[in-house]
Amino acid sequence: MITDVPGVRVGHWTDEQARTGCTVVLFPAGTLASGEVRGGAPGTREWDLLAPERRVDHLAAVVLAGGSAFGLAACDGVVHWCEERGLGFPTAAGPVPIVVGAVLFDLMVGDGTVRPGPDAGYAACAAARDSAVPTGAVGAGAGATVAKWRGREHARAGGVGSAACRQDELVVGALVAVNAFGDVRGRAAVEPGQVDTGGAFENTTIGVVATNARLDKVGCLLVAQSGHDGLARALEPVHATVDGDALVAATVGGVDALVDQVRILAARAVEEAVRAAAG
Repeated sequence: MITDVPGVRVGHWTDEQARTGCTVVLFPAGTLASGEVRGGAPGTREWDLLAPERRVDHLAAVVLAGGSAFGLAACDGVVHWCEERGLGFPTAAGPVPIVVGAVLFDLMVGDGTVRPGPDAGYAACAAARDSAVPTGAVGAGAGATVAKWRGREHARAGGVGSAACRQDELVVGALVAVNAFGDVRGRAAVEPGQVDTGGAFENTTIGVVATNARLDKVGCLLVAQSGHDGLARALEPVHATVDGDALVAATVGGVDALVDQVRILAARAVEEAVRAAAG
């Protein structure tokens, strides 16, 4: 799983009764990242900083959360947790934690009045570990569903999935929260004439790809793009106007590798993570 990448830690906060939660991916100092959104209805925070032309190139954490736009509040707790530990982009006033967030819509699954907030984000950080972490209906995937392309009544459970692919010392891991409009490819034949996009803003697959390859921000962007290829291999329809599909790609460094090697493994890892979550 993604924690096979050295220095990467993952923690969840889950409200099982309300069926919502958040998942935090914490990175070691010096981690570079970029990302790409391809869905038509994203919910994100600090995403512009991930663009290769932006000055800030390091990040402390990525937050994946339920609760739709309300769930972005979980990032505040992660910022507080990082600040307490002196983690962040150096400024004259002290480190400023760079925490990127992405959310999915789960308000109609459990209790939509309960959403991850700052305390939830802080708790997920406190629970983070660099070993195997729970997957399925936990954290950001607690209320996730898939296969809504024919209408919500056809939905089934999604969740959080993770996978890692290796080539010698090179490791590429992925963690995704799958709340897709589409279904896992191979489970059912999608009929374009039956596609029902009436549930706008109710879907999204969000996630993180991490690697120990040495990359710059442009390389991270290319890896994020290949991660979306993995989504397309696993889900159909994908990147719909009613999805908010968004992936961050981060590098902790340490291993020399060609960016195209990393991209191949990233697509594989994302596909495997999606199938583990919703297959």
